[in-house]
Amino acid sequence: MSLAKHLGDWRVTLAIVVVTVLVTIVGVLLFVNATQGDKRVKEKLTHLYGIRDPQFQRTMGVLLGPAILPGNRFEVLLNGDEIFPSMLRAIREARTAICFETYIYWAGDIGREFATALSERARAGVKVHVMLDWLGSVKMDASLLKQMEQAGVEIRRYHEPRWYNLDKLNNRTHRKILVTDGRVGFTGGVGIAPEWTGHAQDPDHWRDTHFRIEGPAVAEMQAVFNDNWVKSTGNVLHGDAYFPALSSRGNGAAQVFSSSPSGGSESMQLMYLLAITAADRSLDLEMAYFVPDALSRETILAAIKRGVRVRIIVPGKHIDTDTARLASRAVWGDLLKAGVEIYEYQPTMFHCKVMVVDGYMVSVGSTNFDDRSFRLNDEENLNIFDEAFAGRQLEIFEADLKHAKRITYAEWQARPLMERVGDFAAHILGSQV
Repeated sequence: MSLAKHLGDWRVTLAIVVVTVLVTIVGVLLFVNATQGDKRVKEKLTHLYGIRDPQFQRTMGVLLGPAILPGNRFEVLLNGDEIFPSMLRAIREARTAICFETYIYWAGDIGREFATALSERARAGVKVHVMLDWLGSVKMDASLLKQMEQAGVEIRRYHEPRWYNLDKLNNRTHRKILVTDGRVGFTGGVGIAPEWTGHAQDPDHWRDTHFRIEGPAVAEMQAVFNDNWVKSTGNVLHGDAYFPALSSRGNGAAQVFSSSPSGGSESMQLMYLLAITAADRSLDLEMAYFVPDALSRETILAAIKRGVRVRIIVPGKHIDTDTARLASRAVWGDLLKAGVEIYEYQPTMFHCKVMVVDGYMVSVGSTNFDDRSFRLNDEENLNIFDEAFAGRQLEIFEADLKHAKRITYAEWQARPLMERVGDFAAHILGSQV
């Protein structure tokens, strides 16, 4: 056999080996990204106490981590017309430090307005730190990044692909946090994009809720931001600019709750499950993506059997991902049959993430009721224990209900065959939507 033939065979063999190795690496990375997270909670929780029982707060503040702190003041902000002016005012009034973390940062006038406000504060000597999820900000106008960086804003893009972090591509920071001077905090569902502007007046302007907080719990929100900042930079933000002494600003008790695959991916779902398990009278959910796993459905069904009224508002036909809607509808059967009231919001995309339990506990933040939020994303919620404030959230829920259509069990059963097939296929991908 000629030398040329030997060399040719060697090249073919090498090519096969290289391709095999590459396919194997890609396959392993896909598997790791799709399955990362700690062991799942498996056993249904037992109803031992109510939401107002001191034992519930001890459980939430000791078993699950962050302390429930008194002395906070809250403000609910509805849709872009209320949310963005309040956030921008806090940025413009900052004197020492701004910490801003978001999943979505795209373009449009609102993106430029935020970039300009952050840049102006950085030039004025304020320490400005911006954490953007790489995937969520991939559509961001590069000129806005350049503008902020030139002004002195310190920007990091969470899990931007590098050879050494490919196993983390599916772990996104979905957190929405703004803290100014360590004293004023914001969280909720809003992203920085034109879709969140306005007042949910049409399908191009989404319905969402954000909260403003002052008081001791803001320090917990700052600590959650610091968690991802340390992961991305290795630098710890500390000192009076970030953690000043915080006095009482109101009468509400609150905790800032977080989770991530690297630090207890099950804790957020466990928080939801404990709250639902403690419900005695009512559970009201406003959820952009509602794809409960088997244990979550069991927990909701157990609440129904205890006599708890369960109402859930989800997006209708106006939704940014049809797969999420199909995956959600695929698991409604047992819930609807048992008496869970499920409503689809009609006017526009419904992006809220709010839970109210027994008219006393309110949880709002970045977390959706699905596997992606519970196991794959970095998430953060503000939990408030205040009857008067919860009453205000129920008023908002009732107002949203007027724009939503209830789905009956009979309607769900009568879905066309192709929709049933789509539901099933989407449900298989439920953890990834």
